[in-house]
Amino acid sequence: MNKLYESILKAGRMFARVLPLIFGTILLVSLIVTLIPKSFYLRIFQNNVFLDSIIGSAIGSVSAGNPLVSYILGGELLKQGISLIAVTAFIVAWVTVGVVQLPAESIILGKKFAFARNILSFVSSIIVAITTVFILGVI
Repeated sequence: MNKLYESILKAGRMFARVLPLIFGTILLVSLIVTLIPKSFYLRIFQNNVFLDSIIGSAIGSVSAGNPLVSYILGGELLKQGISLIAVTAFIVAWVTVGVVQLPAESIILGKKFAFARNILSFVSSIIVAITTVFILGVI
């Protein structure tokens, strides 16, 4: 019972230390998502498979968000005429890559891991977007 109590105290202290970082990250992400209008995305995509996937992943990496909102946002972007590959890359990067959260993630999980995870997620978002559009185009 004593070890359980010690573990709870240790976890509570860690949570208290990390809470300001989490709160700041949520505020920063909300600010970025609010400041970038949806019409901006329509102007920068060129209907090029590779370029659109890279641009979509880059923008999604900076304007991080949660998966639930991504379905709504993805549908709206598709309605505005943005290509499926750009929307797919954007959403995958938006959910998995966290440039905005990188400072907090580096402190909590270590710089090497945080950078490796973000780079791998960025590259994966491009691959997933191209593969998804290829599979949907074949079917």
